[in-house]
Amino acid sequence: MARRGGYRPEGLVVIGEADTEAAAAPGEGAAPDGGAAPGAGDGAGDGAGATVARGTGWGWREWGRWGWRQLTSMRVALLLLMLLAIAAVPGAVLPQRLQDAAGVAQYFTDHPSLAPWLDRFSLFDVYTSPWFAAIYLLLFISLVGCIVPRAFEHARVLRQPPPRAPRRFTRFPAHTAFASGLPLDDAVAQARRGLRGYRLREESVGSGDARVVSISGERGYLREVGNIVFHLALVGLLVSMAYGSLVHYRGQVIIVEGETFANSRLAYDSFDTGAWFDEDSLGDFRLRLDSFHAVFLPNGQADDFRADVAVIDADGAERPASIKVNEPLRVGGASVYLMGNGYAPKIQVHDAAGKLAFSATVPFIPTSNTSYVSHGVVKVADTSTGTQIGLNGWFLPAAQIIDDGAFADSTAPTPDDPALLLEVWSGDLGLDLGVPQNVYQLDTSRMTQSVREIDDGAGGTTTAPVRVEVRPGETVDLPDGLGTVTFESLPRFVGLDLRYDPTLGWVLGFALAAIVGLTGSLFLPRRRVFVRLGLDPRGRTVGTAAALARGDDPGLARELQRVTGWARTAPRTAATDTASTAATTAATADEESS
Repeated sequence: MARRGGYRPEGLVVIGEADTEAAAAPGEGAAPDGGAAPGAGDGAGDGAGATVARGTGWGWREWGRWGWRQLTSMRVALLLLMLLAIAAVPGAVLPQRLQDAAGVAQYFTDHPSLAPWLDRFSLFDVYTSPWFAAIYLLLFISLVGCIVPRAFEHARVLRQPPPRAPRRFTRFPAHTAFASGLPLDDAVAQARRGLRGYRLREESVGSGDARVVSISGERGYLREVGNIVFHLALVGLLVSMAYGSLVHYRGQVIIVEGETFANSRLAYDSFDTGAWFDEDSLGDFRLRLDSFHAVFLPNGQADDFRADVAVIDADGAERPASIKVNEPLRVGGASVYLMGNGYAPKIQVHDAAGKLAFSATVPFIPTSNTSYVSHGVVKVADTSTGTQIGLNGWFLPAAQIIDDGAFADSTAPTPDDPALLLEVWSGDLGLDLGVPQNVYQLDTSRMTQSVREIDDGAGGTTTAPVRVEVRPGETVDLPDGLGTVTFESLPRFVGLDLRYDPTLGWVLGFALAAIVGLTGSLFLPRRRVFVRLGLDPRGRTVGTAAALARGDDPGLARELQRVTGWARTAPRTAATDTASTAATTAATADEESS
């Protein structure tokens, strides 16, 4: 026959739990008193420390299982992620063939001994190298093999109620004992109210005055959800970036005011694509640069750039648009960025026979961002005399030229007093050799420079390059009877960068999801709270409570106080105060005896 009351805050054995007392001590891989720590069993585990049942030897299956466990462990996933970051460093330090073929060629010229060795390890093609792809693929497999079982396990945990309250609470990091003047049923209702927001499991054993109620509450499931979301988002990032690198295209083009660019592969000055690039992904549109506006501060620094363009669709319809720095234009599925600008003087060259040999706008590339002193090259190949002409020169927006061009500079970036200062070469430009040339460099290996005699300051003479000064609207004779050069007008040019990558939205979404998931996994606490209530031999309600967290949780004790706060605010009498003191004393004595 059951005793009347007789409940102590510790030492109570719940029916069906008497055999669970042999629980691991804290710090030995299990939670205190047989209660599993929050999140235990939610993950697939590290896997690196897993053991394999050993017989007389391992076969290929055992080795395969062991290798799979290592690969899908979180430890190996983190190592592969760090290895991927390290492997990407050479791609940021060394020039890459797909992006800068000229830079790679120059590196071979500057480092003839080192460059071939680097090339053997694909360090000039890092992102398309087999070893980089292997790291990328292993990381993808590791993340998928690690997170998918973990997600299924957490889904299984979500369908289960919280664990039953363990037998002893005194070994928990936060525990308390209390007494209340409320009837048992009212105290149970208050305990439920204190655990609002927790998933609850309630069990009651005994009847009448011997009735004992145990409540288990658990919250913080979103912590593990955030962890899973973070890792799934990493997988999504890997997939999106890999697919984007395969189908993307990126091209650069220079457009002069009044000219029109058609979005075709041949129209780009440089063009880079992925392995799965489809010509159909090139949007059918044209861009016409109507005008370019530049605003500079008094010290010459740029304040604002704006390119006004007309977008011409496939049906011929036009619409105005503007492109600014960090404000790209979206057209044809691609983003059009404003990457640079400068001056493109329109130059005419007549040969020695007076025939027009060259007439075009020539972009001069700025060498200074404050004065806009710019360098450019004019290659005149089609002359009637057979002697080709090369002009290597500088454009000065606000020219300051001294001593026949021996010293030249620009006092402002705006075209207040523009001038061209040109050095003249004649001979063979080398355009018919079949070797690609840089349009901004003049190959003078088969040419002769026009020079003049000057006083060397010691009573003799020496030679110096002839530098021809030309201003807008002027026509100037070239030395050595080579012909004339005319500076017709001064339009502006812009450098545009067109990028097409259909995965950019996905990359952004997965990146945001990763941030949200990581924030949740770091800052959302995972807690379990247990409350046990019963009647003492005098019929007064007494109870114990304990809390357990996954990892360090400085707010665990405060949370336990909040959950049991109803006991401190309930109507109290001298008898309940005595019972509370007795409950605490009994709990301490029971802990010391255990």
